[in-house]
Amino acid sequence: MATSEGSKLWGGRFVGDIDPIMEKFNASIVYDKRMWAADIYGSKAYVKALEKAFLVTKNEMEYILKGMDKIYEEWKQGSFVIKDSDEDIHTANERRLKELIGEAAGKLHTGRSRNDQVTTDMRLWLRDEISVLSGYLQQLIRTMVERASSEIDILLPGYTHLQRAQPIRWSHWILSHAAALQRDDERLSEIKHRVNVLPLGSGAIAGNPFNIDRELLRQELKFGSVSLNSLDATSERDYVAEFLFWGSLCLTHLSKMAEDLIIYSSKEFGFITLSDAYSTGSSLMPQKKNPDSLELIRSKAGRVFGRCTGFIMTLKGLPSTYNKDLQEDKEAMFDCSDTMHAVLQVATGVISTLKVNKDAMTQALSPDMLATDLAYYLVKKGMPFREAHGISGKVVHLAETKRILVNEVPLSDLQEISPLFESDVSQVWNYTNSVEQYTAAGGTAESCVKSQIKQLRDWLQLKSS
Repeated sequence: MATSEGSKLWGGRFVGDIDPIMEKFNASIVYDKRMWAADIYGSKAYVKALEKAFLVTKNEMEYILKGMDKIYEEWKQGSFVIKDSDEDIHTANERRLKELIGEAAGKLHTGRSRNDQVTTDMRLWLRDEISVLSGYLQQLIRTMVERASSEIDILLPGYTHLQRAQPIRWSHWILSHAAALQRDDERLSEIKHRVNVLPLGSGAIAGNPFNIDRELLRQELKFGSVSLNSLDATSERDYVAEFLFWGSLCLTHLSKMAEDLIIYSSKEFGFITLSDAYSTGSSLMPQKKNPDSLELIRSKAGRVFGRCTGFIMTLKGLPSTYNKDLQEDKEAMFDCSDTMHAVLQVATGVISTLKVNKDAMTQALSPDMLATDLAYYLVKKGMPFREAHGISGKVVHLAETKRILVNEVPLSDLQEISPLFESDVSQVWNYTNSVEQYTAAGGTAESCVKSQIKQLRDWLQLKSS
């Protein structure tokens, strides 16, 4: 039977044995061990604050710092041995420190609670992870921007309701998703600002009674600010919820892009061909080439949504300050981060290697997609748009009645519908002319697409500087 005495950071009040099932149920070392570096980093800063407050001697501080460095190397080399009594990463590191330097290790926890220690570790860990994820996200955007630049002349149907709508540039489609991902990166930067707040020095709930210099801790750990209220600091997990929501929203955007590409890669469309490196086959049907990379990106959205929703529901049921329910924060945070690591790298690979089938895109363009252009033609001749919209609809209906394409309706028939139709109406039936008329900022005209490319390149340059 496990015992509550000895290695437990909380064992003094308890005298009975702990049920081994409860021991396992209560432990978090299996997953929170990945914060080993953050835990050591925080402890090294804290012992410096203890020394400044005359709670440890300079020699004791040096012993603790050297011991922590030794523990760091053990974790880095993979030689750190986790014992059954190690409930969490904090217990494991402190237990090992005591083995290395003796009783002086017991002073490290003076005035510190696992409540402020764990959220400090989490903030340190997540702060670094956000920087890595932002790098992956920017690389994906960069890949999309460069592809848009090199394939700017390719046109394809734009869709609403999965119905052909208007001609657009392939580059315009790519940049529509890059724009969403740009917002995701900006949102991630905003979250990092709120993650970068120091909770250490808040104790369990009431604060620290030993005149610990929290500004020193802030500087040592490179936090941007110090938490305002100790009750809030030890229990708030807004930053975790925000991170999970960020992952959910970013994956919503990536899922939408993946869904488009899955459709475009089907034989019914044939607009793109995925690289073999990001496709798989069928165990039964040898002709199959499945877009598994994109389907998995799409599916991961549901995984992270579930983590986000589940964690917010956990928070919703809690009273004030720290409760053990908050142990659920780490697995959700880790899983979201791991998922986003994989998804962003795979998405970059897919975008950089897919082949565009320009002919298929061109052949999918049809004159009925220019019905709006026909209305614009009449507007330019002075007709109110609402009336022009109705006239264009009549032309489409006439073409359907005669079983001909809308651009095959004779001029004489057009003039019976409206006398404003003249021989220059033939210029409407040109897909390049169509896309080139959308010259307002953000449009699909070549000049506008080039402007979007420049704006995103400038933004990427600013982010990397």
